[in-house]
Amino acid sequence: MNASAPLPAAFDAPRRISLVDDHQLVGLALITAFASRSDLRLDGSYPTVDALLRAQPRPGLVLLDLRLADGTSPAGNVRRIREAGGEVLAFTSGEDAYLVQEALRAEVLGILRKSTPVEMMTYAIGRAARGLPVMTSEWAHAVENDPQLHDAALSPQESRVLQLFADGARSQSVADELHITVGTLEDYIRRIRSKYARAGRPAPTKIDLYKRAVEDGLLPAPGRE
Repeated sequence: MNASAPLPAAFDAPRRISLVDDHQLVGLALITAFASRSDLRLDGSYPTVDALLRAQPRPGLVLLDLRLADGTSPAGNVRRIREAGGEVLAFTSGEDAYLVQEALRAEVLGILRKSTPVEMMTYAIGRAARGLPVMTSEWAHAVENDPQLHDAALSPQESRVLQLFADGARSQSVADELHITVGTLEDYIRRIRSKYARAGRPAPTKIDLYKRAVEDGLLPAPGRE
């Protein structure tokens, strides 16, 4: 998977997107931003996660403000949305590094500043609506300044496997390049996932493995390719 690859301007059907933000103007701004995109539709704007889940028990993509008036934490809000089957893109002014790092550790798809230019913002939201990670400079900065990213202690060969596999290469291609069988490659991936789980940084999906690879410097962070 190459997370920086361009995406089509539109998809076959609009993607379901909700906003949790207690400032009404943000919702109005998103409606305006989505006007030129047939693939993005704002299903609703809610001041709290409680209100969201009452209206949409199974949300799609949720743009989540990290600082809400009800005092709820980003980690708790992300967990509740994910348990309901939704995905989360943190949508923030970026003024509180602690909240940004808390959201990062809660397995959001990415961190997006509200001040991002409209074209870049809709591109990022389009990615997240497809379940793809959104690797912005805010995400990279949060990673670099997070003291809780424990080392998974990968071996050099495991690091190389992760680098190739997480960047989108097919299993057979990775195996051929490393001169191993696909079965051996799968054993490596299982060990890599086990090590990240023990480090408190689980990676059950290929997207999660991509995130771990970027966090550990095995793949380039945004803006450094």
